[in-house]
Amino acid sequence: MPKVLLCDGHNLAFRAFYGIRELSRSDGFPTNMIHGWLRTLWRLEDEVRPDEMCVFFDKGGSPRREKILPEYKQNRGTPPEGFSEQLEWVKKLTAALGYFSFDMTGLEADDLIASAVRQKKASGAKLVIVSADKDLAQLVDLHVSQLLPPPTANPRLGWRTLDVDGVKEKFGVPPSGILDYLSVIGDQSDNIPGISGVGPKTAVKWLAEHTNLENLIENAGRLTPKRFCSVVYENRDRLMMNRELIRLEDDVEFEIPEPKGVNLPCLKDILLEMEMSKSWEEAQKRYAN
Repeated sequence: MPKVLLCDGHNLAFRAFYGIRELSRSDGFPTNMIHGWLRTLWRLEDEVRPDEMCVFFDKGGSPRREKILPEYKQNRGTPPEGFSEQLEWVKKLTAALGYFSFDMTGLEADDLIASAVRQKKASGAKLVIVSADKDLAQLVDLHVSQLLPPPTANPRLGWRTLDVDGVKEKFGVPPSGILDYLSVIGDQSDNIPGISGVGPKTAVKWLAEHTNLENLIENAGRLTPKRFCSVVYENRDRLMMNRELIRLEDDVEFEIPEPKGVNLPCLKDILLEMEMSKSWEEAQKRYAN
């Protein structure tokens, strides 16, 4: 069974950026993220051994979600200095390594990954989503797992794989419950507020008792602690709005080409232009055959 990696480009790029600091070309052009990105992809090659890798990037925000909630992701601010100029080189490097790199204006990488999962499931491949984003856990099933990069705050945890049981162990709900679970507690990273005062344990308890968000709202008067009965009912529209914000679009149509081999001349040009001569030496050994 072929193994396909579906990578969240911006998520991995930010981790590469912060994983290596104060690294630049002789003329001052920053290269820390490019170095970190190459090491990340090589590590995935070595440890996961995929038959195919697709990398998806955000582009132009999400007008659909911003229309629903104007404050959506406004907490993130502008990218750090040195990030944007390296991102284009990251995309070139990805293509030179023979991997599919794709973005689409007005869509987030998560939506493209969800659509790729829908497309690739028909091929019978084993799909691995590479991202730390919680909302992608809603895509996990018997044929789809999620590979979490090491946490920035605790890199010693290393890379971790979530299958169906892993999602249930980590969040307290199965993949099918992630959408409702995040709708209740919110997603701080995307500036989506949940029900004030309701944490993960309470959300898990409610969903275990009431199965889904509609039933939870319908039975708001029976919730415990009792102080939340009126709160949940009064925030029923917000809860449904949250679910629409967190819901991934899996109906985006785009063509995923057949995997290509590494383009050594192009890879050489990129690495030498970035003054990454040691990486070029390693690349020649790695792709000698």
